[in-house]
Amino acid sequence: MEKLYLRAFPLLVTILLFPRLIQSQGCLSRQPPRPMVFTPHNRSDADPQQVHISLAGKDHIRVSWVTDTKHSKSIVEYGETPGNYNALATGEHTSYKYFFYSSGEIHHVKIGPLKPSTTYFYRCGDSGPEFSFRTPPSGFPIEFAVVGDLGQTEWTASTLAHVDSEDYDVFLLPGDLSYADTQQPLWDSFGRLVEPYATRRPWMVTEGNHEIEIFPIIHPHGFTSYNARWRMPYEESGSTSNLYYSFDVAGTHVIMLGSYADFDAKSSQYKWLKADLAQVDRKKTPWVVVLLHAPWYNTNTAHQGEGESMRKSLEELLYLARADVVFSGHVHAYERFTRVYNKEENQCGPLYVTIGDGGNREGLALTFKDPASPLSLFREASFGHGRLRIVNETHAHWSWQRNNDSNSVVADQVWFESLSTSKACWDVDDQGLSSSFKEEL
Repeated sequence: MEKLYLRAFPLLVTILLFPRLIQSQGCLSRQPPRPMVFTPHNRSDADPQQVHISLAGKDHIRVSWVTDTKHSKSIVEYGETPGNYNALATGEHTSYKYFFYSSGEIHHVKIGPLKPSTTYFYRCGDSGPEFSFRTPPSGFPIEFAVVGDLGQTEWTASTLAHVDSEDYDVFLLPGDLSYADTQQPLWDSFGRLVEPYATRRPWMVTEGNHEIEIFPIIHPHGFTSYNARWRMPYEESGSTSNLYYSFDVAGTHVIMLGSYADFDAKSSQYKWLKADLAQVDRKKTPWVVVLLHAPWYNTNTAHQGEGESMRKSLEELLYLARADVVFSGHVHAYERFTRVYNKEENQCGPLYVTIGDGGNREGLALTFKDPASPLSLFREASFGHGRLRIVNETHAHWSWQRNNDSNSVVADQVWFESLSTSKACWDVDDQGLSSSFKEEL
């Protein structure tokens, strides 16, 4: 069915107006994006394509891929030597329909236990090419590549090439992956575009507004494609939804929140987050890193106030837990704030970073409010990516690298300390917070 789509609509998917109607972009001044990159299917129907990996609990990796045939096995063979597979794991497969589109078979196989900082070679479904990945380290230092609002344009390809030019351990994406916006073949194209990168390092993602893909009355349930293709370790973290989850890696507790799942005090997400934070042992994971899509703090004129209701509901939880840094996307620009809580500078609050500049097809959000807020320390509307290098239990280095085509330029950087080691922040009496609430955390 995908090939039928490709024959019928090879160019039309890039100019369809429907996605424009379901997005509330407003009257924004945006730099024109570059052309889309549509990555074709050039393997046999039985061979795996769109292969990507993700972390799946302690010492395990989930391998995901798509086949056009329904008879391919959901197995992964793997080992530490090329072509020599001494282990095998079996998983499951699923598929979905979206109007006239029928997906291929989407396979998910969990492999492990695996050794840290080790290169494994693997093959999916008993056929196709061999891939390899390196597992993250067991301790510090660890480096995260952080890219939001990725899409699949020539800017996307340039950003991914810059990310790949320097080593890293885990890829973090705070929402808006393919920009398919109901045009399902674009999900397949995106999977093929990112495969060279997502097969070699774990990709940990959370949803954005472009993953919703609701069509009123006819297709009222959102995230069908996203949930089927990009399964994250939500069950391993005690969550009941693929839209929010957490995981531990090398002394860091990473929380992926869902901006488009319910988040009020009665919601499952709120209750899960509260329980998840209560279980964090800052001696084992001294760093707490949070990702979500719609920013809680934003001085760009684009998407003003869209994260405010979520901030009012969940900010207190992150503050009491002394989360170190919060990354978001959605706004197609870069902005770094000081440590903030409740719209004021607070040295016991998280450092907030907006990084929605991966390469999307809508262009950049060029206009910031003037004058700048004293909370905003650096802001620029350029495509790029970020790197979070956690050096040890106390110190981390954050850098934002502007995408300049032929090279990647470090335009903003800062060293900061983990709040887990701040005696002042843990001893502080947080005014206005009930003692019972604090005790629950």
